[in-house]
Amino acid sequence: MGWLGRRQAVATAPETGVVLDLSGPRLRRAFQDLAASAEPTGGVSRYVTALMLKSALFQELLGQGAVRDLSPAAFLDLAAFIAPVRRRIGAALAEEGFERIKLALMHLLDGDPGAGPVDDRLRVFCAAFPQDKAHRWVRDLGAEVLHFTDPERIPLMTRWIWDARVGTGALREIWHADDVDLARIDADDGQRSFDTLSVELIGFLASEGVYRDLPFAVDLLLAHVYAGYINDRGGQYLRSDFTSDTDPMHHTRRMLGLDAVDTETGRTRLRLIDGKPHVLSGLPDPEVSNAHS
Repeated sequence: MGWLGRRQAVATAPETGVVLDLSGPRLRRAFQDLAASAEPTGGVSRYVTALMLKSALFQELLGQGAVRDLSPAAFLDLAAFIAPVRRRIGAALAEEGFERIKLALMHLLDGDPGAGPVDDRLRVFCAAFPQDKAHRWVRDLGAEVLHFTDPERIPLMTRWIWDARVGTGALREIWHADDVDLARIDADDGQRSFDTLSVELIGFLASEGVYRDLPFAVDLLLAHVYAGYINDRGGQYLRSDFTSDTDPMHHTRRMLGLDAVDTETGRTRLRLIDGKPHVLSGLPDPEVSNAHS
């Protein structure tokens, strides 16, 4: 497999004080299924590369103060690569206005030098918008922006990985329990929980011979875990953005936003308020959705 590399020193995060009881057998099954499922569309390394390119795009448009110069078109380019955001952002822009969203992003990334704790920044970001069902996507936007602009330091903290409010996400699907649906998981949705999950999965991947591009390998494994939940149970979370598909990587790509663009037309899955698709503005494209065609 292309993602197996020579052994390298694996960075270890500081002790978080959080204990997660993960299931080794469930992780191995997911890992093996990911490798087999990705093979027909270029292998796991192709998806990891796509995530690296997505991160490069986020860093170019948002990192190192670039967020201050973010344009509406560039923001839509980014939003197209975040599945729960692209379904809502057309209406949100019409209601909230771009400048409000941009200001919130500036505070999230560029507010205080060195910024405050990630949890505080994300909480303030979410509080800048209405606290209702129609704005749950805000958490995912903030989480993806933080992670993909600084993937080595900040884990991906989206709701599909773990939503403590309702107790759902990929974390539950790899929990050590006879019946994961009934298991009690005492983990909040703060950075310490996600840091612990990331460290545990990095250790697991290392035991399986994966030593390269670990933040993105973790993202991919978790996305495939949750995609399995969608495939097996027809889950309701984000279901309106998913359709049945015989491609075993279909939902995995969707969770990570890697199905964003039609490479022939540049049209994205993001719909503007008038119903028209947003067309990518010529930036680097981490699209891999046509790999199986």
